[in-house]
Amino acid sequence: MTALPLRTLVLSTLFLLDAYGAMAAEPISTTEQVVVPEVARRDIKLPRFPSRDFSIGVLAGTYSTQNFGASTVGGLRLGYHITEDFFVEGVVAQTKVSDASFRQVLPGGVFPDEQETLSYYNLSVGYNVLPGEVFLGGKRAKPFALYVLGGVGSTSFNQQRKATFNFGSGMRVYLTDRIALQIDARDHIFALDLLGKNQTTQNLELTFGLTTSF
Repeated sequence: MTALPLRTLVLSTLFLLDAYGAMAAEPISTTEQVVVPEVARRDIKLPRFPSRDFSIGVLAGTYSTQNFGASTVGGLRLGYHITEDFFVEGVVAQTKVSDASFRQVLPGGVFPDEQETLSYYNLSVGYNVLPGEVFLGGKRAKPFALYVLGGVGSTSFNQQRKATFNFGSGMRVYLTDRIALQIDARDHIFALDLLGKNQTTQNLELTFGLTTSF
């Protein structure tokens, strides 16, 4: 084998080094997409889930008018849940109040007729003190909330309309996703002039009702 001349070996080495440097200096494209997808995009319409922040329902129970005893009360309620803890609620209700016990002592009684209609409306703010669950039986748990509330309104009774404050507490149990059983205990405070003097009265109320959320 004939040995390569030194000059040829040096020139070959320089040529290889120059070619390698040119390859290393050439930039490599990182933006070139190798595979182009041919899938047609489609518009997706997101579903709208109901918030169920509003609630409407009926109530019935007993209303104890100071000095005149207890009677049946019935009405409607409309609520709006601001957050998981706070809510507002409006109530419209009425009851029949009798002065039969006074007629046994006072000729003609206190009212023009033996029975007078007492009606009221109020707007209250509530706070869920103990939200959680309650077990109905051994295996069923239902959403539950114990709350306190208070507000202002107006009471119409015996041709008098009086500003009314109310406060109390209650509980709400969701029997289904939308239907709830609600129990309220409240005190309605308003001034009344029926027995010869203007008197601040305490009128206790206990009601049960069903509400539906939407």
